[in-house]
Amino acid sequence: MANVLKLGIPKGSLEEATVSLFKQAGYSIGISSRSYYPSIDDKEVSCMLIRSQEMARYVQDGVLDCGLCGYDWVVENDADVELVCRLEYSKASNNPARWVLAVPNDSPIQGVKDLEGKRVATELVGGTKRWLAKNGVTAHVEFSWGATEVKPPVLADAIVEITETGSSLKANNLRIVETILETSTQFIAGRKAWADPWKREKIENMVLLLQGALLARKMVGLKMNVAAADEAKVLALLPSLKNPTRSALAKGDWVALETVIEETQVRELIPKLRKAGAQGLVEYPLNKILV
Repeated sequence: MANVLKLGIPKGSLEEATVSLFKQAGYSIGISSRSYYPSIDDKEVSCMLIRSQEMARYVQDGVLDCGLCGYDWVVENDADVELVCRLEYSKASNNPARWVLAVPNDSPIQGVKDLEGKRVATELVGGTKRWLAKNGVTAHVEFSWGATEVKPPVLADAIVEITETGSSLKANNLRIVETILETSTQFIAGRKAWADPWKREKIENMVLLLQGALLARKMVGLKMNVAAADEAKVLALLPSLKNPTRSALAKGDWVALETVIEETQVRELIPKLRKAGAQGLVEYPLNKILV
């Protein structure tokens, strides 16, 4: 029987962003609304849709060889898995999210010690209990089925909730007391799969392309023509992963320069390059960058 890598795709909020990232990395994943087994254009990979909250457990148990899920759910399940790499993307941004302790604005709670004997609502029950135990605090932690922000002060004294910007907490008149866990998407592998040479190489190659796709999202290519007399001035302005690529043009006293830069630099850099003598400037998107 041919080798097949069993890959878990997170169902739910990360689903669309994950499929998009894989597409940019060179993998076409097709998801049907009636199936939990997406198609993928790689005969050596089989996919299954699994909730991120459960992914680490199934990877740990070998039901799946590898998968993508939030680091928070690895912690919550106390899963024994290989953390292959962090992939900084989410449904909203590329920034890591935080699980925070939050209380009503007028609450007397100012720190973890003030939670002694209090009621805390959260979806991250295991992680919260371990955090409280680490701080020597005994509190009643209960699972929240959703709408956690509206529970204080009537149904809970405090909550532990995930946030990227904190705007939802502020809108519900809550303030952040402490951050208990920072999380981002992780590519994880089971210990048995990671020990298998073929599966490990397959995973490492896949991760290489995914990381290259993520890096490319922050960068753009830039090329331009420059008179030889202005080359030194233009080169002094150009950042690059290594050094700009230089090639001679048919017109002997002109050169073509090409480089890769952070997209955030383009707005300020292009006018400076024009003033330094660059012409025919072309900015173009990148699909993958492998460094």
